[in-house]
Amino acid sequence: MKLVTTREMFKKAYEGKYAIGAFNVDNIDIMMGVLAGAARTKSPVIIAVSEGALKYMHPAYIREAIKAACEENDIPIALHLDHGKSVEVCKQCVDNGFTSVMIDASSYDFETNIAMTKEVVEYAHAKDVVVEGELGAIAGIEDDIVVEDKYGQFTHPQDAVEFVQRTGIDSLAIAIGTAHGAYKFKPGQKPQLRFDILEEITSLMPGFPLVLHGASSVPKDRLDIFNQYGGNLPAAIGIPEAMLREAASKGICKINVGTDIRVCYFGQVRKACVEKPEKFDGRTYLEPGRLAVADMVADKITNVLGSNDKA
Repeated sequence: MKLVTTREMFKKAYEGKYAIGAFNVDNIDIMMGVLAGAARTKSPVIIAVSEGALKYMHPAYIREAIKAACEENDIPIALHLDHGKSVEVCKQCVDNGFTSVMIDASSYDFETNIAMTKEVVEYAHAKDVVVEGELGAIAGIEDDIVVEDKYGQFTHPQDAVEFVQRTGIDSLAIAIGTAHGAYKFKPGQKPQLRFDILEEITSLMPGFPLVLHGASSVPKDRLDIFNQYGGNLPAAIGIPEAMLREAASKGICKINVGTDIRVCYFGQVRKACVEKPEKFDGRTYLEPGRLAVADMVADKITNVLGSNDKA
């Protein structure tokens, strides 16, 4: 199957009340694991590449790897730039065969965000590439969310409407209570998605694809393996999977998964290195990680996203 944009994926996801997984890949090995899990469950999939991964893997290698993936897998695959921080890097990815790019100018003021996003939209749409924008502050792993009024640092519904209308974006990442990275809770603190804000936004923009970032949910068994072999991550990571399923049923068409993949992959790599120190063949250490990623992606698609059998 050829590489596709997310337009049709999101349309079907919104109507079917499920979400498409955008899985962050840091190397070709992880990419192969993600694709294996998606193919096993007959699910559309978004291969998400951050700016750091883009530099590490190089656009030409990514392009050829995705080309091979499309030849071997009969599922819809979109290649997506995750959190492009500049107009220039977004244009670079458009020119290198990406079918979707995210311009993340959310750290700038509202008008600058609109101007940068609109410039990317005009360039990308001319080449049939879709664009994701971001509005509202999504906390980092050490940040606190301080709510001074109903919306606080969350996305304001009226701002979302104006932003979409003025930029022409194809999907919008909103802030309703997630956090990037390994979500760390204070004692007694529980994660909570603001479904009231989500419902306000969807009521104002029915059918428009919304995106949830910072939504990894790492189960205890995967976390235990990672920590057993040298890791030191907190006992509670991520948004509970039940909340993610509810978000998918309320208009979230794309859910990003990054931390969960890294914990899963490197937990198994660490384990293999400790248990088989006499080996010096990289495949001995990397293959368990790739296979674990495939299993994790298949589980996430089936039990959280609901996109299985939707290819």
